[in-house]
Amino acid sequence: MILLSFDIEEFDVPLEHGVDLAMEEQIRISTAGTETILDILKAKGVKATFFCTANFALRSAAVVRRIVDEGHELASHGYYHWTFHTEDLLRSKQALEELSGREIRGYRQARMMPVPEAGVFKAGYVYNSSLNPTFIPGRYMHLSAPRTFFMKAGVWQIPASVSPWLRFPLFWLSCHNLPFALYRWLCHRTLRHDGYLTTYFHPWEFYPLNNHPEFNLPFIVRNRSGEEMAKRLTDWIDFFKGKEAVFATFSHFVDKHCHTT
Repeated sequence: MILLSFDIEEFDVPLEHGVDLAMEEQIRISTAGTETILDILKAKGVKATFFCTANFALRSAAVVRRIVDEGHELASHGYYHWTFHTEDLLRSKQALEELSGREIRGYRQARMMPVPEAGVFKAGYVYNSSLNPTFIPGRYMHLSAPRTFFMKAGVWQIPASVSPWLRFPLFWLSCHNLPFALYRWLCHRTLRHDGYLTTYFHPWEFYPLNNHPEFNLPFIVRNRSGEEMAKRLTDWIDFFKGKEAVFATFSHFVDKHCHTT
């Protein structure tokens, strides 16, 4: 089973590199990227989970409605992407539920950073996907954390997938920068080993970032962005559909596997 997910948020990455991008432009870029993603998923008949900030949802309600109307799962990515307060756990859930008319069962912290587990439980989430159990200098040091799903503080934890041998991360940066055949092979081996695969991308990856040097983004972030990334995602989905892999939302996975474990 493949748990394909997208973190739908304000495009605030330039802020990390000293560039102040207007909020309207952040929303416009992420909205355009989300539309591209939805077009690909619709063409391939694949369902995914979209972790969305409340700020983005309220500013781009039409694309959020499309996510829900086309049968994808909407989950919370906090209220804002750049800042966090514990009360945002409940505030974002409530805002997304009011906007979508759907129950919000899942949460993912911005940038996969640690989040107060008691707060996640208190806010009423069923699952949390805020852990990348790997080592990335300056970002993650989670080599002792479980690689696969587990229960903690009353909430199911669904980490991002890493390879079972060296805990090599299989997230968006790997897809951008590895030779595609190698990335695809690592994902396939991990899927066979674990029985499921969790990976995530962002809408702004599907925007032509290389055409915008003013964003001051490093090469590894903008590499193969835009149309090339859209092709990679399409080919990746085609590969796994050819292997008869099942694509499912996080909620479907939790209901099918976690409560019986």
